[in-house]
Amino acid sequence: MQPRTPRLTFERLDRLESRLSHRLAELSRHAPTLWLFRCVSRLGDWPAWVALALLQPIWHGHFGWVIAVHWGLTASVAALLYRMLKTRLCRERPYITFTTIRCTMPPVDRYSFPSGHTLHAAMFTGLTAATTPQLLPVVLPLAGLIAASRVVLGLHYVSDVVVGGLIGATLAWCSGLVALFVWG
Repeated sequence: MQPRTPRLTFERLDRLESRLSHRLAELSRHAPTLWLFRCVSRLGDWPAWVALALLQPIWHGHFGWVIAVHWGLTASVAALLYRMLKTRLCRERPYITFTTIRCTMPPVDRYSFPSGHTLHAAMFTGLTAATTPQLLPVVLPLAGLIAASRVVLGLHYVSDVVVGGLIGATLAWCSGLVALFVWG
């Protein structure tokens, strides 16, 4: 049985955000914009982050493999947390709640809160900032585009993306604390 309080909170939030979500999703009617956001969304599924982790040995030598494994463990914790939140909070995607919002890419799952793509994008951006800041000129804009893609493609509300980003940044920070404790 779904908890009543989150459902009521999401219903109110959905109504508040529906107009903004609709406006942003309308950007996908422009074919080049739709193509761009579909591409960055697919990169945010996993390819960008695996490539980024595999670049760590190039930048940091042998210790780069330790960094890559640490990132993989952090991503695993993030995926578990994200899945737990989604299945417990059960916020419907905007295109389900509001038929005026177009869904322009098949969703990975049914629920929208929080945005897992954004969570991972923010998390990997934070991890990159801590270990390989030279890559931030590429990673930061990519993360921003991935976050925006989720709303433009009609898959998420803005608050899904904001909260996903906050959780991802928090996980990166916590992961950095663990790394400091373990490796000094």
